[in-house]
Amino acid sequence: MIDLEERVDKAVTYFKSGYNCSQSVVAAFADMYGYTEEQALRMAASFGGGIGRMRQTCGAACGMFLLAGLENGTTDAKDRDGKAANYALVQQLAGEFSKRNGSLVCAELLGLKQPEGSFIPENRTDQYYQKRPCVKMVEEAARIWAEYLKTKSE
Repeated sequence: MIDLEERVDKAVTYFKSGYNCSQSVVAAFADMYGYTEEQALRMAASFGGGIGRMRQTCGAACGMFLLAGLENGTTDAKDRDGKAANYALVQQLAGEFSKRNGSLVCAELLGLKQPEGSFIPENRTDQYYQKRPCVKMVEEAARIWAEYLKTKSE
């Protein structure tokens, strides 16, 4: 049995080591879907900082959505029921993330009045972690995914 709490801790560890929020969530679970750490980090790389640091949809939430696609995404273009099931799961995850954190939008979660407009990530210092809720967002996204997996297996 996979220890899901370990997966949540692993996501936080990835983030604190310098990976972006989306990479951290995806990499913590990717091996469950047959992906290597490198593949996971690459597939999620563009979603950090609210998608390319544009401060749109939270990258940690995007990581959950990537995992939802790996879990139950359809590969048949005509599979309307499969698409609907995946979209329903994404909406369920998004709703839970918003309920716990107040928003899905990176800029809102960071308390920014407008996006910063820079593509250069900030240095990860103690001050960075004190002023940003990103660690919490990574933990919450990973926890929501772990809870989904636990519920699904019961």
